[in-house]
Amino acid sequence: MTNLALFDLDHTLLPTDSDKEWGRFLVRQGAVERDSYAQANEAFYQDYRAGRLDMPAYLRFCLAPLARYPRDQLDAWHTQYMEEAILPHIRPEALALLDTHRQAGDLCAIVTATNTFVTRPIARAFGVDHLIGTEPAVAGDDPNAPNARYTGDYIGTPSFREGKITRTETWLASLGKTWRDFDHVFFYSDSANDVPLMEKVNHPVATNPDEALRDIALARRWPILELFQ
Repeated sequence: MTNLALFDLDHTLLPTDSDKEWGRFLVRQGAVERDSYAQANEAFYQDYRAGRLDMPAYLRFCLAPLARYPRDQLDAWHTQYMEEAILPHIRPEALALLDTHRQAGDLCAIVTATNTFVTRPIARAFGVDHLIGTEPAVAGDDPNAPNARYTGDYIGTPSFREGKITRTETWLASLGKTWRDFDHVFFYSDSANDVPLMEKVNHPVATNPDEALRDIALARRWPILELFQ
């Protein structure tokens, strides 16, 4: 029976935070107001690390710039962002971890709270076909149209905290599967925000864990993986 391997992205497969780095990139491009945006970006990040993030408020903040610019401009910026802020941080240790599961024939997916505009090219760079992320809303009848404009809103359940369980189950259902179809389900994460999904699987792995998750992992005897030395 195929196993399932789920991976958080930021500070798990990447030794950085892709959403925070996208915000910093927008500041560098002059696409947002420099001081206020940078300050809010940092404050939301600290709230996330502390486990007190107001996710709807954060999504309104981080998705708003997508609605201000045409898709071709956003895509051009994203290509530059990948070159500057992401590709230099794709580490061989993370690629090796993914390869271990792929070579075992496991079904692999990245499950991240970060929106899919930011993360879909990152998933492709890691060679992961399945991405579960928060979905930005687009205007018009065809959300996949190349020039469809973002509205600044989001659709469905954000893949954050318990929402990661909901979104993963919806994705599995789209494949005609449930948790019961897998003998072993792995979930790698660095964050205590992901404890709900870690409790759901039978192989949680605290990966580069923050202090709160490290304490939980030690108490529950979950494996701790220091992927980035």
